[in-house]
Amino acid sequence: MRSSNLRLFVIAGLLVTIGLALVVSGFASSSPDGLEKVAEDKGFLETAQDHLFADGPLADYAVSGVDNERLSTGLSGLIGVLITFGVGLGLFALLRTMRSGSGSNAGGAGPGDDAGPTRAP
Repeated sequence: MRSSNLRLFVIAGLLVTIGLALVVSGFASSSPDGLEKVAEDKGFLETAQDHLFADGPLADYAVSGVDNERLSTGLSGLIGVLITFGVGLGLFALLRTMRSGSGSNAGGAGPGDDAGPTRAP
């Protein structure tokens, strides 16, 4: 019962996050963020250099090749959510595998097993 509740909670959370990424991200402000605004105000914005992924497929919170700005931002958010969820799911699966692997003993019953001490008659 507990596993199904957890699964339902994770799926509901993922659906809410996908909805937010697709819809709400389209309403994000196009104004410069804090660091960019300070650089603009202090006069050193023109010295900024593009980073390695500036021409990447998801640069500037947009999907390259999609002309509609809101759709592009929403798709970028969706891709980010799915990648983040996938990495998290993979890490939790790895942790679960490592945890279950370290709990088994080759010599028999471990501390959590129901096998109690045996007595000779």
